[in-house]
Amino acid sequence: MSLSQRHLALLLIAPGFALVAALFLYPLCFSLISAFTGPQGGFSLQAFAKAWELYSGDIVFTVVIVVASCLLTALLAIVIAGTLTLGENRYIVGTLKALYRWPLFIPFIVAAQCMRTFLAKNGLMNNTFVSLGLMEPLQAVSFLDWRGIIATFVWKQTPFVALLLAGALASIDRATLEAGRNLGASRLRVLVELALPQVMPQLLVALVLSFVTMLSVLSVPMMVAGSQPTMLTVDMAFRINAYGDYATANALGVITYLISAGAAIIYLKRGMSKEGTP
Repeated sequence: MSLSQRHLALLLIAPGFALVAALFLYPLCFSLISAFTGPQGGFSLQAFAKAWELYSGDIVFTVVIVVASCLLTALLAIVIAGTLTLGENRYIVGTLKALYRWPLFIPFIVAAQCMRTFLAKNGLMNNTFVSLGLMEPLQAVSFLDWRGIIATFVWKQTPFVALLLAGALASIDRATLEAGRNLGASRLRVLVELALPQVMPQLLVALVLSFVTMLSVLSVPMMVAGSQPTMLTVDMAFRINAYGDYATANALGVITYLISAGAAIIYLKRGMSKEGTP
């Protein structure tokens, strides 16, 4: 007896669904149940109260770091994508096209180690400034703090956002952009007033994905800035490794879920408003 198309489709997606259930749905459900379960086994918000009491500063720090990184990433991605699509100097465009995508292939843990070498007090950046006579050795300071975290996130995520944005800009009808140029508008004005509004949905998608990615990274805040305040991923790892406190760690995880959901909701609301959905 031959399988129907419906049964065959279910059979084909079963391995993928099982993988998602095992690696995502089960940990998610376990985290939710553990976070809302008290020491006595019943429903309780004790883990959230403890998480807020101990790590409220880190929650705010995490949101500020990720939002600031997203804003800087968006700015640099717009500059890169605009240069690639509207630039007229073929040497600059060719060089930028060859170089800007390299960080895409570097894992976060390798990027964090590179930044430790580059941003340290005696790192490559300060030593270069000293060798060029732009700074005295005693003036060198370490950037292995919140500034290093933002620099790493921006350096790592800008190529991803720029790649998506450049593809979206390349698909725009060139007649509209050329009309603006013929009327005397500069390339910057054409980019900001004509091109960007047409690709804003793609830019927001890339930024939401970058927001969630940066929110979930453990290696960068742990390796680049080991001091307080720190990000929630480090706090979760610390609660588990040092105390075996899964309840508080899972409460922090739920808070992270809510922050991620907030970014997604903002994007969805904007998309629905653009379509005129009430």
